[in-house]
Amino acid sequence: MSTAVSLHLSDPPRIVLMGVSGCGKSSVGAALSALTGVPYQDADDLHPSANVEKMRAGIALTDDDRWPWLTTCAEALAGSAGGLILGCSALKRIYRDHLRGAAGRDLAFVHLIGTREVILERMRARVNHYMPVSLLDSQFATLEPPGEDENAMAVSIDVPPAQIAAQIRSAYAWQGLQAS
Repeated sequence: MSTAVSLHLSDPPRIVLMGVSGCGKSSVGAALSALTGVPYQDADDLHPSANVEKMRAGIALTDDDRWPWLTTCAEALAGSAGGLILGCSALKRIYRDHLRGAAGRDLAFVHLIGTREVILERMRARVNHYMPVSLLDSQFATLEPPGEDENAMAVSIDVPPAQIAAQIRSAYAWQGLQAS
């Protein structure tokens, strides 16, 4: 996958910005929302309090912890009449399949990729976030990059969020879909 691929998008678009904690889902989501007019929602805000407390304590979530949260994320996507950009880790294919099953096969994924070192630095600079740096390695261990058949593109986080948003927007416009 590369930024040169085109995404098959619904109209209105429903996009999941995915990747490990600290990759910039919130920053890119806000920039993409501002650029396109499509609302952004952070899936971190959809976690049940038990998940937040577990992560805050430095305990990695299990699949059993994630399923109710992923269902809530899928419901948000499915109910988004005007389109939605969702920042959601979606680390495993089975998680992305779950989102697609509830939200529709045309769901597009944008995998924000960066090195462990860059992401670690970003996580250390965050203020008031419940996800501790100690869980970064578990995120990378869980990550299954999207396959060629998953309606996904990969974008490097080595450029500012506004530039990443413009790259993603270009993938939409390439197909003639205008989100704004």
